[in-house]
Amino acid sequence: MAVDILILGAGWTSTFLIPLCQESNITYAASTRSGSGSTIKFEFQPHSDDPEPYKCLPDAKTVLISFPITVSGASERLVRLYVSTRHENTAIPPAFIQLGTTSIWDKAPDALASHGSTFYDRHSPFTLTGRAKAEVELLALSPSVAPTTVLNLAGLWGGQRVVRNWLSRIAPTKDALKSKGSLHLIHGFDLARVILAVHGSFSKAAGQRWLVTDGRVYDWWDLASAWGAAPPDDGPSVWVRELMFEENIRVLPRGAELLGRVLDSRDFWNEFGLAPLRARLETSE
Repeated sequence: MAVDILILGAGWTSTFLIPLCQESNITYAASTRSGSGSTIKFEFQPHSDDPEPYKCLPDAKTVLISFPITVSGASERLVRLYVSTRHENTAIPPAFIQLGTTSIWDKAPDALASHGSTFYDRHSPFTLTGRAKAEVELLALSPSVAPTTVLNLAGLWGGQRVVRNWLSRIAPTKDALKSKGSLHLIHGFDLARVILAVHGSFSKAAGQRWLVTDGRVYDWWDLASAWGAAPPDDGPSVWVRELMFEENIRVLPRGAELLGRVLDSRDFWNEFGLAPLRARLETSE
């Protein structure tokens, strides 16, 4: 049976997307490697041209690729094999959304790194990692083969992903904390809204890369100060107090000019007429 959205690789994202699909009366199907629960068993083989595994997948208006692709030629292979094995012939090919990451902007190109604070938007130069190359390949398929788009996502949180729990790993020592600047996030519920917005108006997204955050930049020092152990115990909150004196920082959060990389995601929210609903880390979910 045909569905509106096919989720390839149902994982954390699907725990937010599926309930929103149900609430919005959007039909869906999901695949996993194991085929457990109510999912379809499907494992993407990036080097294989065998169409057989794709025949068990239902026709869909939008295909969400939630796993990373890093092999050259694999993005084109996935799209081609899925399209060629559709059960119903239609003049309108399925559309494809690839979930990516904002880490492709982690290392500022020299042209943009001439000062302390570097603002990036979706048009800024990025590091051409294997994953980014595969995304470029996918975008090149639009519109001749199928409509495609890439959503480069900031840090994902919500549900079992609690940002506060990251602090001990991010800043195990004072020196580690000293080097930390900006943090960008997107909640799973807002990510689900983003995906459904693209699904509903794919012509706005086709052939384009989008940078997706909740529209805010967080300061790791500010978070550590709020979440660290209280004095007199040694820990992040004490380290922040000491660092503020050592670096002559009067208040928190620090200004954008001191945070390093700052991501600008206004294009997506403006284009699709949305605003993030889960931000400022005000909920634990």
